[in-house]
Amino acid sequence: MTIHLLLAVLFSISLLLFLVLYWRLNAFLALLLASIGFGLAAGTPFAAIIENISTGMGNTLAFVATIVGLGAILGAILEHSGGSQALAQFLLRALGERRAPLAFVLTGFLVAIPVFFDVAFVLLVPMVYAIGRRTERSLLYYAIPLLAGLATTHAFIPPTPGPIAVADILQAELGWVILLGFVVGLPTVGVAGLWWGKHVGDRFFVAAPLLDTRTDDAEKWLPPVGLILGLILLPIVLILGHTGSKMLVAAGVWTANNWTEGLIFLGHPYVALLLSCLLALYFLGYRRGLSSQALQKLATQALAPAGTIILITGAGGVYKQMLVASGAGELLAQVFVDFHLLPPLLAFVLAALIRILQGSATVAMITAAGLLAPALPGLGLDAPQLALLVLSIAAGASTLSHVNDSGFWLVKEYLGIDEATTLRTWTLMTVWLSLVALVVILVLYWLV
Repeated sequence: MTIHLLLAVLFSISLLLFLVLYWRLNAFLALLLASIGFGLAAGTPFAAIIENISTGMGNTLAFVATIVGLGAILGAILEHSGGSQALAQFLLRALGERRAPLAFVLTGFLVAIPVFFDVAFVLLVPMVYAIGRRTERSLLYYAIPLLAGLATTHAFIPPTPGPIAVADILQAELGWVILLGFVVGLPTVGVAGLWWGKHVGDRFFVAAPLLDTRTDDAEKWLPPVGLILGLILLPIVLILGHTGSKMLVAAGVWTANNWTEGLIFLGHPYVALLLSCLLALYFLGYRRGLSSQALQKLATQALAPAGTIILITGAGGVYKQMLVASGAGELLAQVFVDFHLLPPLLAFVLAALIRILQGSATVAMITAAGLLAPALPGLGLDAPQLALLVLSIAAGASTLSHVNDSGFWLVKEYLGIDEATTLRTWTLMTVWLSLVALVVILVLYWLV
């Protein structure tokens, strides 16, 4: 029975990779078929397979759909208002051109919390062009720090979809993921962004375009940077307050009363993100002259890419449920114990292998989380350790972006470099990002 289940797991992973790599099948369909394939290979009755699909999809989307949807709307409003550019301009003025790489790291790190990676890069790359023209330095000197900031936050700090989905599948506390995501992310961008950006900027000269026809952002009425920072940080602060309040009440430091219940309620991700969305709609929408019809259209457009992520996450929940129901979870937990495997290291390797093979960080995160989640109850991990497991999956899924990743081609196109240079700069930046993050995660895992 043990060998049978292990073979079923290997078959399902192979089927998933075959469907994605060879048939180029949509990730949602591929994950569903891999889940059903595992169920059939494991000998799960037909009726139980259907029940597992309903249970896995429903349990996962009950949380993820709401959070990802609200995060997408918030990001779209900030994007439309010019908030990303306002923040970048403020940091560039505050730090000066000499510290422009630091300004771009910080901009990317903050902007990618509510705005999708590719959208944020397209919005901000004209500012990289502008400062590259003024200083006559290589675009890589500024672009790599920006990309490192965007990629790090996109991978590690909710409410971005990846860590939200993985945290839900692993049942990790979101507050701990956010807190430790900042702890892991800051040294990561220091190495992958500032150090690596200076290294490749000095080694490879990439000239800025002579004429920037991609945007008219210089003529936009940009919102106050304090408002943008407030809208980005409000849900994060509230969610951290939610986690801290629960811990203090559980420890007996605070007495459970209406005040503490109110803090916990306001800090729930549903309420925190909804509140930030409503404030953004008012201050960045109605107050800036947008009609209700325009805001409705903006929100509808934002939910289109979010829908894809939500469905892929739901399919990952189905895969997890199939593993749990079959008993494969207990088997995987025993493998951890017998071979003394360190969970964060195995999580990193699993996610990295899947990412390198098929290119999508989202699919790598969801698949690795689905494989590991059934084994967790038997390992007795506490809340910080679960959060670090989420981050280790995110780190593994961020590594070695190459020709099978859409981000690779986005960077190549907008920086005007060839494939070889993209591999030597962007791809190696993602390797540094993932490895530095893994080292910090392992140190934290040992400490907690």
